[in-house]
Amino acid sequence: MIERFWRSPKYECIYLNAFETGSEASDEIGAWIAYYNEKRPHSSHGLLTPGEAYYSRIQNLKAAA
Repeated sequence: MIERFWRSPKYECIYLNAFETGSEASDEIGAWIAYYNEKRPHSSHGLLTPGEAYYSRIQNLKAAA
C-alpha cells in the first residue's frame, strides 16, 4: 500500500517540478500530501477523501461505544 501511495506524489508532483532547493521540495511535497488527504477523493473510500473517511470512522466508533 505504501508503494502505491508514493507512486502518486512522484508522478503528480515530484516529476512535474524542478525543485531548486530541498526546502522548496519539502514545502511542495507537504502541500501535495495535504491536498491528497484533505481534497482528493478516493474511489476506495467511496469517493471520500482520506481525512473524511478517517474522521467518519472515528465518529462511528465513538457512537457505537
